Amino acid sequence: AECVSSCVCPEGLYDDGKGGCVEQKDCPCSHNNQWYSPGQNITVDCNTCTCQKGLWNCTEELCYGTCMIYGSGHYSTFDGKLFDFDGSCDYVATQDFCGDKNSSGSFSIITENVPCGTTGVTCSKAIKIFLGVSSDTQRDKDYKEIQRDIGDDVRYWNRTVGLYLVIEASNGVMLIWDKKTTVFIKLTPDYKGKVCGLCGNFDDKSNNDFTTRSGLQETNALMFGNSWKQSSMCSDVTQEVEPCDVKPHRKSWAEKECSIIRSPVFAICHSKVDPNPFYEACVHDACSCDSGGDCECFCSAVAAYAQECTKAQACVFWRTPDIC
Repeated sequence: AECVSSCVCPEGLYDDGKGGCVEQKDCPCSHNNQWYSPGQNITVDCNTCTCQKGLWNCTEELCYGTCMIYGSGHYSTFDGKLFDFDGSCDYVATQDFCGDKNSSGSFSIITENVPCGTTGVTCSKAIKIFLGVSSDTQRDKDYKEIQRDIGDDVRYWNRTVGLYLVIEASNGVMLIWDKKTTVFIKLTPDYKGKVCGLCGNFDDKSNNDFTTRSGLQETNALMFGNSWKQSSMCSDVTQEVEPCDVKPHRKSWAEKECSIIRSPVFAICHSKVDPNPFYEACVHDACSCDSGGDCECFCSAVAAYAQECTKAQACVFWRTPDIC
């Protein structure tokens, strides 16, 4: 209808996003604010994506789900929901005994949480894995790993990989532990929508992860967490602990140390994984670990962010002789 002053590509050519005009076959692709040339590959979760004519063409493998429990009561569910829960008891991290009381399942993973430091926060002290059809003797506190199989239906192996102890079971359950306060639970896609516990239900929707033991949807993390305790003898958690308010003299040290998460060291990751929840969790942990192991709590918190960055294809070399 009228002339508009602008730069346009000749007919049949396309803007390549960098001020040039190219044929469609030479169009680049964008991912996480970075440009990729035609034919270049990236890895997303367990899938490979190839840039073709400006669009990503990805394989459609189903990937493992990962739940992370770290530091003083921080959880990241299989569907990526982040929340804090400081309960001092045994809790179901994840299991496939869900719904009907008589439903059968093949595994249950329990986290034993105890106070760490003097501020009232808790850390995971022991992880108990029940494989096969478990009997009712899950109170056996002398074991971290107990096999109660009926037949040899669930076999398992353990091995050490770098800092981590890895336990892998034949039913598609894997547990990775740093021998301190961080635990990763990995499940094969067969368990999608079939698990329950503090790690959520693994159905690719984070908005229904707070499903209580009785199957109700909860919005409050404390009510949700309390529903998954193993013993009615433990008291319910009624309020969130704010260790930096309890120990204000540690706050500035904690903020200074944890600032590495928001610093240029992790710049490549900031657009891919929001650093703020991990920074807040780091400050929380650095304030709370006041009975030795200050640096261990800080290092675990930074490592948790680095792990999420690695999952998002942003590998950061953050450890130095001075830091962790």
